[in-house]
Amino acid sequence: MKVILKGDVKGLGKAGDLVEVSDGYARNFLVPRGLAEVATPQRVKEWEAERARREKLEKRLMEEARQIKARIDGAYVNVRASAGEKGKLFGSITPAQIAEAVKRQLAVELDRRDIRAEPIKEVGTHRVVVKLHGGLEAHLNVVVEGEGR
Repeated sequence: MKVILKGDVKGLGKAGDLVEVSDGYARNFLVPRGLAEVATPQRVKEWEAERARREKLEKRLMEEARQIKARIDGAYVNVRASAGEKGKLFGSITPAQIAEAVKRQLAVELDRRDIRAEPIKEVGTHRVVVKLHGGLEAHLNVVVEGEGR
């Protein structure tokens, strides 16, 4: 019997997969627990349409990620912060500040959670990794300039 999984089932598949299982397994375990539904011809058509829509969305998101990577990979972003005489910052540069600087200087929206960097605590150039959709990564150079108090 063919079923469409509503949830992840270990050893069988992930939510949204169309799988072939024995009749008893589907009727006695998967369907009563809400883990799957019987794949009627109408549901299979709906499932195929949904899968095509998801694939189209995935392609668009990957293309956008490639464009963002092309714009920011290797780019330099300047951030100013209060620093002492020896180049130590009073505080640190956070991923949120880096995201704001990228938005202002490169006109690219990044989520602060996608910026993989330890808080920057000294003046200089620092390389950070930006995680993009689909496992793509871009490397961004953050130039921290100190301003005295």
